[in-house]
Amino acid sequence: MGEVSVNGRSYRVPERPAAVICFDGCDPAYIERGIADGILPTIASFQKNAFYATAESVLPSFTNPNNASIVTGAPPAVHGISGNYYLDRATGEERMITDGALMRCGTILAALADAGVKTAAITAKDKLRLMLAHGLRGINFSSEHADAASLERNGIDGVEAMVGRAKPDQYSGDLSLYVLDAGLALIERRAARLLYLSLSDFIQHAHEPGTPEADAFHRAVDERIARLMAAGAVVGVVADHGMNDKSLPNGEPNVVYLEEALARRFGPGAVRVICPITDPFVRHHGALGSFVRVYMRQARDLAALMEASRALPGVEVVLDGPTAARRYELPADLEGDFVVLGDAATVIGSTRSEHDLSGLAGHRLRSHGGLAEQKVPFMVSCALSGAWLRARAGRRLRNFDIFDAVLNGAVVP
Repeated sequence: MGEVSVNGRSYRVPERPAAVICFDGCDPAYIERGIADGILPTIASFQKNAFYATAESVLPSFTNPNNASIVTGAPPAVHGISGNYYLDRATGEERMITDGALMRCGTILAALADAGVKTAAITAKDKLRLMLAHGLRGINFSSEHADAASLERNGIDGVEAMVGRAKPDQYSGDLSLYVLDAGLALIERRAARLLYLSLSDFIQHAHEPGTPEADAFHRAVDERIARLMAAGAVVGVVADHGMNDKSLPNGEPNVVYLEEALARRFGPGAVRVICPITDPFVRHHGALGSFVRVYMRQARDLAALMEASRALPGVEVVLDGPTAARRYELPADLEGDFVVLGDAATVIGSTRSEHDLSGLAGHRLRSHGGLAEQKVPFMVSCALSGAWLRARAGRRLRNFDIFDAVLNGAVVP
């Protein structure tokens, strides 16, 4: 059995299929409720017979930073992805991250593929595909563009025929189920031995634990995990972030429009607020999360700006950029002048005109990004060895430890 070294950690080459699932937006509350209500029998068996724990995601608790951390086994300070959207200080441009251009290190997937392991990265959203496939010589495609997959670009064609149905709507739970079905098909065809399967949090943004829609979706995921195991795979499941209700009692979103608030206090154009949750799929959250970066413009008194932000209701943490980078293991050169985090019930926005909430369509706003969404489920379909557990004693479990657990810790029956 060989090993590869990636970002200071070693990973064993898998002798049997291994699948790591990023269960996007799966707050532990969904697991707790689902087990209690009997809709997650496979995951319930992990608690009894395998491994189940709660881990911490990286901050900001958004999709891109956490997916990048999971596939690199490292925090954002190492891989360089600290949001879905950022301000380029050199040019002043605001940019969406849709590829791997900002990745500063290699991935576990690429290293194992280079070691001869048939490897696949399948994502629900295409925005993640190029980032997760950074340096990967293997299969990579998204549910979103399954119909356009080609051997040249994705290492595979005929995805719809392989899965047995057409690509799903991008705003649907089936976007995630398609990822799992495709992964299962690759294992059954022996086309991949290591898989990273990254889902979408569309359902979790719209439906709280215990609702019929959430139950149906999570039951379907649980069933597919069972099928992956039946196909011989060791399965690891972790989330990129949790999810919380961010609405007022009357159903309106609970938003602090920070750029507007600081403009009222310090004058027009005082600051620019960047919302790093922003991505091409804003319909279900309106680009509102609980972590923002603030850049000084006309106002230059950093301490006064931070104190004014700290005094706003719903604000939990305000840190200057260097402190935020140290505390949350973020790339210091990409940080704002200061960062502002909302509490479990609050999202932080820029200005009202920049956030279209019409897509909520009557749903309460559910979102993430802050400290309250750092807790995530962490589970493996096999028990973990005593040696692995002892080596981790006294250290906090992170979501980006999942490949280490699956490849190095799982005791395969």
